[in-house]
Amino acid sequence: MKKVLMASVLAVTSVLPTTMLHAEPKSESPAAWSHQEASKIERDSSNTAPLIEKEEIEQMAPNHWVWDTWPLRNKDGSVAKVNGYKVIFALTAPDDVLPGKRHDIATIRYFYSKNGQDWKMGGEAFDPEQAYGSRQWAGSAMVEDGKIHLFYTATGRKGEDGITYEQRLALANGEMSVSKDGISFSDWSHDIILEPQGEYYQTEEQSEGGILYSFRDPWYFEDPKTGEEYITFEGNSAGHASEQTCQPRNIGDEQYQGSTEVSNEASAYNGNVGLAKLDSEDYTEWETLPPVLEADCVNQQLERPHFVMKGNQYYLFVDSHKFTFSPGIEGPDGLYGFTADSLYGNYEPLNESGLVVANPEDNPFQAYSWIVLPNGNVISFVNYIDLGDVSLKEVGAQPVDFQYEHFGGTLAPTLKLSIHKDETRIVNELQYGKVN
Repeated sequence: MKKVLMASVLAVTSVLPTTMLHAEPKSESPAAWSHQEASKIERDSSNTAPLIEKEEIEQMAPNHWVWDTWPLRNKDGSVAKVNGYKVIFALTAPDDVLPGKRHDIATIRYFYSKNGQDWKMGGEAFDPEQAYGSRQWAGSAMVEDGKIHLFYTATGRKGEDGITYEQRLALANGEMSVSKDGISFSDWSHDIILEPQGEYYQTEEQSEGGILYSFRDPWYFEDPKTGEEYITFEGNSAGHASEQTCQPRNIGDEQYQGSTEVSNEASAYNGNVGLAKLDSEDYTEWETLPPVLEADCVNQQLERPHFVMKGNQYYLFVDSHKFTFSPGIEGPDGLYGFTADSLYGNYEPLNESGLVVANPEDNPFQAYSWIVLPNGNVISFVNYIDLGDVSLKEVGAQPVDFQYEHFGGTLAPTLKLSIHKDETRIVNELQYGKVN
């Protein structure tokens, strides 16, 4: 898909010159992505990404796997350009590690480029020994007056006897320098800025060892309608897993409830999108707020949530896997989206079902970790290619050579997304790793 099919693209809205309005959580429950809505998920020509050809993949980082990636942005969400350089951050691991084990030793590295496509690896963003967590997972980064604020997920704890999956939200504040030799960072300080308390977001103990536990992926967002600053993140609805039930709003309207039998196992799925509001000038203190969206009884993981503004509309995007949908719902590995006219609005799924970008049916795991940029470009990484009948959960049981051979571990082709009101469409495929 090389031709532009539609000219309309996402655009960043400038800060409105009006009286500041405070976004307050609604007293009722957050917006729900219902079983009824998710049951409409279907691939078609508007949402299916072009096939990634294995022979066209080129590794961007010598001797390293690269996966979850995010650009350095300005406060308004636009991609930053510092003295002519664009910067991206990514989770990385040596490429002699089995792809499935890369998460256990992930470190954040940065890359820089003049044209937003030919990336030079600059090394580790900061010394991981000085950071929180036994390893650091995905987040976001914002530059302000030469200072960088890098939000990340602190996973596990240093000195732990074995790999654990405790997750806390952390912040690294540092200095950014630009020279003829490129980009460098220094003078980092680290703080834990948010931990689950069990009121709005499930603690690891409350999860009772369930399907998958999440409290991660902090994404900085300045609300142009109010000027207030937030981080959004992936979580699970609070409460002990064994006590959670499906509520009518999680299922659908009365007719759907009466005609559809929802599996008893669905109550174990409780992904949500969380929010916290800035409460200090140095970005180290945040007020935990209720979630803006829940997928109880629908999906366990709403990964890498992020907002994009177009006009007065809020667009909330998340990533999810096929295997994290509850029984009875067939959703592909893909990018999903929702829209509302206020931050705590009643988010409605884009394209009726929520599906925005899907991997093609004959290569269902080719890409993952999509991020929508303000201009409508969508970046992701090459995941597993040409698995045949092997599912994502079965990859780890395959021969070692098979696992290495079929993993991409580099940035995927960038997609161009058009959005109009509550509908989206893939309109073009750009170069591998293009960020602008």
